[in-house]
Amino acid sequence: MPQCEMCGKERPSLKTVKVEGAELELCDDCAEFGTEVRTESSSSSASTKYSTSSSSSTSSGSSGGTASSSGGSNRRRRDMFDDMDEIAADYDDRIREAREGRGQSQEELASSLNEKASLIRKLERGDILPPDSVRKKLEQKLGISLVEGSDDDEEEWSGGSSTTTTLGDVVKRKD
Repeated sequence: MPQCEMCGKERPSLKTVKVEGAELELCDDCAEFGTEVRTESSSSSASTKYSTSSSSSTSSGSSGGTASSSGGSNRRRRDMFDDMDEIAADYDDRIREAREGRGQSQEELASSLNEKASLIRKLERGDILPPDSVRKKLEQKLGISLVEGSDDDEEEWSGGSSTTTTLGDVVKRKD
């Protein structure tokens, strides 16, 4: 008998439910913590659909055909993480070097930011990530950037530079 992946109870049937981005096999009691996932059996669409009040009202045959034709784009759905800044991997070193470059102690920097010195110590050790409010204060006060440059990532993956060597430039065909 299958077990619920959340509470561990053994149940004869489980539902596939998406809870905070993870698809779990849950019992009826735990299914209320997420959104039930149902897979379509039609061969035209092998993707999963989430049952909500708006999608259940469009489950008729004629609107199902339009939904599968409009869902044919390969665009990824945007989520809340797309708009978030990514903290640099060496944020702790950046904070420490900037503070030491200004000749300040951790206590002096903390008081100028109206924060606790223990927070600055934890940040410089890399124990915690800076909250957005503290990150903005540090960037403004120390004149540094603690986020990864998104422009660099886009240029790295663009592949549009003319100086790139490809396999066709190196290989010689035997004819």
